[in-house]
Amino acid sequence: MKKIINILILVALVAIVVVQLKGNKSIAENRVYHYDKEKAIIVDALKVNNEIVNAEYQFTGTFDADQETRINADIQGKIVKYFVDQGSTVKKGQKLVQLDADLLQLQLQAVEVQIEGLEADIKRYQILSDADAIQGVKLEKAQMGLKAAKIQKRTLQTQIGKTTIKAPFDGVVTMKMSEVGSFAAPGVPLIMLSNIKKLRFKINVPESDLDLFQLNQSYKIVSDAYPNMLLSGKVISKGSKGNMGNAFPIQFALDNTQKLQIKSNMFGKVIMDDASTTEAITIPASAIIGSDLEPKVYVVENGKATLKPITVARRFQNKVVVGSGLKSGDQIITSGFINLFNGANVKIR
Repeated sequence: MKKIINILILVALVAIVVVQLKGNKSIAENRVYHYDKEKAIIVDALKVNNEIVNAEYQFTGTFDADQETRINADIQGKIVKYFVDQGSTVKKGQKLVQLDADLLQLQLQAVEVQIEGLEADIKRYQILSDADAIQGVKLEKAQMGLKAAKIQKRTLQTQIGKTTIKAPFDGVVTMKMSEVGSFAAPGVPLIMLSNIKKLRFKINVPESDLDLFQLNQSYKIVSDAYPNMLLSGKVISKGSKGNMGNAFPIQFALDNTQKLQIKSNMFGKVIMDDASTTEAITIPASAIIGSDLEPKVYVVENGKATLKPITVARRFQNKVVVGSGLKSGDQIITSGFINLFNGANVKIR
């Protein structure tokens, strides 16, 4: 009897747990937001029309130093002195870092002593050899030993010279990568040196705009940091291979200002005046969905959002000139893209 009661109690507890779990599930389902796909989404829209396009081309890019390198030691050694600090302006051949050369100096002294001894031996052997008092082979060995010692001396002198690291060109120390007491070794950078008197400016342009740029031609460039300062850059290279976005690199060479105001990695723009005028449809760049490879826009048709592919003829400022895909009078969605999908009901704000 007691066993039956225990079984009934266990069954009752299981039933209570099941009921409780079902109740919790029902509460959770009631709390979950169920998106109504038939509900109209509030959006902003713009009716497009053909208009006269007479704007300037702008291509964003970055400035880089014409010369920039990481300087490291050619031999191993402890750093005993830095002659420069970050931000220092240096000339070609100026001392930058001094490595410990004491051990090499001692080795050089030992070789010099060896050379003195060999030179004295050669003099004695020469006299004895002339008198046939010794075999000529001893003189030859001494002469060969002297040659080897002199080669060793030159090797040590070269190594001692490399303990003083010098600037390979005029520039500015943009980074100091170690400190006195650290151990230098080949391949371990100690200093970043940049020459920003001459600059390079790099942009990426779509294939449709490649013909706008000609080698050795000069173009207007401005820095984002100094928009009122006009610079002139000459095209020195046009890329022959596009990147993932099918844009091609173009590099310009230009002079920095006298005060070297333009720094490496600053942003800027190439500005080109468009002398011609054409009639075309322009839309805000923010209305485009997707990349330049497959641009699309939402068009309002019969109260629904229809996603349509377009082609981009070119960009200027924050606008896009549409090559195809839209016609005058079309109404495109410019904002309210959250939860928006192809075929969604829309309501224009």
